[in-house]
Amino acid sequence: MPMRIHETDHPLLYEINSRLWLREIGEKKKCVTLADIPESELDDIARLNFDLVWMMGAWQTGGMGLSLACQPALQQEYRQALPDLVADDIIGSPYAVQDYRVCDSLGGPEALSRFRSRLAQRGIGLILDFVPNHTARDHPWLSSRPEFYVSGDEESMRREPLNFFSADTIHGKRIIAHGRDPYFPGWLDTAQLNYRHPKTRAAMIETLASIAGQCDGVRCDMSMLVLRDIFSRTWGERANPSDGSAPAVGEFWAEAIDAVRRSRPDFIFIAEAYWGLEAELQALGFDYTYDKTLYDRLLCHGAGPVREHMNARLDLQVRSVRFLENHDERRIAQLLPPARHRAAALLCYASPGMRFFHEGQLDGRKVKVPVQLGRRPVERLDRTVREFYEKLLSELGGTVLRRGRWKQIEPGPAWEGNPSWQQFVIYHWEGDRRGARIAVANFGPNQAQCYAALDINGLRGRRVALRDLLSGVAYECDGDSLRNPGLYLDMAPYQVHLFTLAPLPLR
Repeated sequence: MPMRIHETDHPLLYEINSRLWLREIGEKKKCVTLADIPESELDDIARLNFDLVWMMGAWQTGGMGLSLACQPALQQEYRQALPDLVADDIIGSPYAVQDYRVCDSLGGPEALSRFRSRLAQRGIGLILDFVPNHTARDHPWLSSRPEFYVSGDEESMRREPLNFFSADTIHGKRIIAHGRDPYFPGWLDTAQLNYRHPKTRAAMIETLASIAGQCDGVRCDMSMLVLRDIFSRTWGERANPSDGSAPAVGEFWAEAIDAVRRSRPDFIFIAEAYWGLEAELQALGFDYTYDKTLYDRLLCHGAGPVREHMNARLDLQVRSVRFLENHDERRIAQLLPPARHRAAALLCYASPGMRFFHEGQLDGRKVKVPVQLGRRPVERLDRTVREFYEKLLSELGGTVLRRGRWKQIEPGPAWEGNPSWQQFVIYHWEGDRRGARIAVANFGPNQAQCYAALDINGLRGRRVALRDLLSGVAYECDGDSLRNPGLYLDMAPYQVHLFTLAPLPLR
């Protein structure tokens, strides 16, 4: 069975920490590899309408990454998440990739292939990681192809001990840079690939083609770091190929995405992206890019900045990845009180684009687990959070919110001198004969009132039934008044509605 993804869809993505998830299922159901995941687990994912599963951290990591993950400086962070930490709980970062081969603890390539087939039987595609910026320090290329990496010298080591290390290679000792974000010190368990070297690019495109044979798409870690301008600003002259090769020109992503799509035209590229570079990455071929701006505004700001952000070009909106959580961010149930959590979730996921959920988010988990750990604390299921997300996911999987036409509605004052209308964010989804949905949030700390003018066909001269799909509460109103002055809303702080509208029979 093919994936459910359609070119007009706003798909649902579910991130799972592969190694942690398999361990927990194995403890309960004697599951050993990905091939042995119980049918009930996959059925639950399908029932929630997810189109794509991202198995985060599936690739083989090495002993050096594990050793560096055990350093004392990280122990405090580990124990904050897992107070009863023991040595075996530390498994190393999955982003220090030694080999793009599914790790032995998950069952290797055959287990992954079987797992992918079982997802496909349910119409679900498989997303895996691609880490373009760096490799593990014990990746075979460090020894055999040191020219693939950004190099330094002894002076570099003395001046920037957190950004360089010494490696044994076929050419003797070499000083190699750690992978890094230009605003922070290097990641000590990684080695920085050199995207100005044409052979590095060729090798990474070959690697990406190999990954494409094992899944339906990739989530590209820190994808903006290999953009030509960003890479040059980060590494400068140090990125000149150490073997005298002519520097590569053009953008890696355009070349790599084109190469994969020649054989896999439907392959999905998702960019973890920041710093306002989303449009540039979409222009280079990415299907979707992270929308960190919406995340920040939902967490730290009010309705005005959210409305402003959602007024961006629609062609960029539909290729944005909307999220409230991922493995890098703190748990949303820990960050926001329940009412604001629900409001943020409705505004996030009723937006156009890819809707991205993190395993544990639906249950209201509050502990962010470092990616270096293979165990997490036991937490009690929050049934209220679960019930809310199940209702929301049911609607997100329906035709209107999956393939309908979206627009933002500007709220208007309920009466002169009442500024509370500014707390509202309102979306309208039109689904042709499938009806309409109106997502509404009072995204502010006070009781608020507004009018929302609804220009919806088929309501003129009719009585209209409004039903809130989240609470089940129903209302009846005059269809003409919905157009002018509009739907009247009087809502408590952070209250939400997801209305369906239906004209009542003429009497």
